Amino acid sequence: MEAKKESHAKQYTSYALGAFGHDAFYATLSTYLMLFITSELFNGAAKGVKSHMILIITTMMMIIRLVEIVFDPIIGGIIDNTQTKYGKFKPWLLVGAGVSAIFLVLIFTDFGGLTNSNPMLYVVFFGICYVIMDIFYSFKDIALWSMLPALSVDEKVRNNFGTTGRLGSTIGAQAVPIMIFPVIVFFSHVFSGTSGQTKTQAGWIGFAIVIAIFSFGGALCTALGTHENTSLIRQNTKRTGVIGIFKALGKNDQLMWLAASYFLFALGYVVTNSLLAYYFTYVLGQSNKFTFAGWIMAVLGVISVSLFPVIVAKVHRKAIYVGGICMMLIGYVLFLFAGNSLLGVLVSVAVFFFPYPMIFLAALMTITDSVEYGQWKNGTRNESVTLSIRPLIDKLAGAVANGVVGIAAVHSGMTGNAAPSSISAAQLSNFKMYMFYGPMILVAVAAIVYYTKVKLSEARHEQIVKELETKLKAEKTEKDAKEAPDAQ
Repeated sequence: MEAKKESHAKQYTSYALGAFGHDAFYATLSTYLMLFITSELFNGAAKGVKSHMILIITTMMMIIRLVEIVFDPIIGGIIDNTQTKYGKFKPWLLVGAGVSAIFLVLIFTDFGGLTNSNPMLYVVFFGICYVIMDIFYSFKDIALWSMLPALSVDEKVRNNFGTTGRLGSTIGAQAVPIMIFPVIVFFSHVFSGTSGQTKTQAGWIGFAIVIAIFSFGGALCTALGTHENTSLIRQNTKRTGVIGIFKALGKNDQLMWLAASYFLFALGYVVTNSLLAYYFTYVLGQSNKFTFAGWIMAVLGVISVSLFPVIVAKVHRKAIYVGGICMMLIGYVLFLFAGNSLLGVLVSVAVFFFPYPMIFLAALMTITDSVEYGQWKNGTRNESVTLSIRPLIDKLAGAVANGVVGIAAVHSGMTGNAAPSSISAAQLSNFKMYMFYGPMILVAVAAIVYYTKVKLSEARHEQIVKELETKLKAEKTEKDAKEAPDAQ
């Protein structure tokens, strides 16, 4: 028993480290790449050219991600159909982490000054690198989170893996706002010889390298420290073609309703979270204080994730998901009254962010349980295909959010070296519409959809697992009985 607990503890830690590096990467890609593009990348260009290029890059990123989401279920199918002595997930986890890390660094460069000398050629190079980075990021993302149902079918153990994984991802995601500006300033001093709080493009590249190391190092820890469990249920897996992949998803009604709810929630959250750095920079005029928000989110994130197993045992996932969104809506209201008060903004950040990790976990556990639901309903188990829905939604939400953030930055006059004093009342009103009012509507509708349409509870999943085990054991016994005379 002690050895088993020790084994589980090692796997939990290894999985958490992988999630740490992964979400540090995701936070950089979904939130701070846009800040780099709007504030630093085209600083040498004229104002009109700068705004034009920002909109071109923003639109291209959105289109690329929207087109590529079609391939995420196919990537899930490729992973599901993979059989190696190292398992189906680990090879793709490492390859995806390695390639995406390299190309993340590349998209934080100007490709030798092309932003000024040949902007359109820069756009071509950026687009190629972004596509490659995004494809291999999807392989890593899907492989990492698809491991959950393979690590255990036991609801308690699965929740523990999900919780520790989310703990790691929360710390990884919130480490970025804590470290981003100090790291950029540090590397600006080292590479550009600057002083004070000056940030340069070289500083941003140094920051990207740090994130790339975190991402690959975490993936390596997960690959070395976890192992897939074999079971009768997991053996009920067939190779799935492209058409079969989309049929399996379409027939899983609980997965589809969860996907609809989670997309609305993720879009609202990512837009607000992405614009938070702009709030500190262009509204408060205190970008150096953004680290405080990062520390608040990191500490509260750890507390929130740690409380999830306790709370979910008492009130279950639906209450956590819907109740958490209600708390976030209170945070939005506090933001609207915070104005230029640093304390007011930090309190708003705390109330808004605290429930987020638990909402994510509730959604993730529902998606994970829908693997067995889909197997029970359709007769075929599709682990990676099913789990690909969550990164697909995050990618879709991130794509739309990047477009919104780029438009918001230009529409609100928050680009380049703009100061709070240069932001007009009308521009500030525009900014609040993008950061608060629109997202509030999205997350509220998300709660309504989940509450009314998602019926896959913990108790229902436990019942489904028992039914599957009984059915598959009976089929195996019947098959063995038929083969026995032949063996004689």
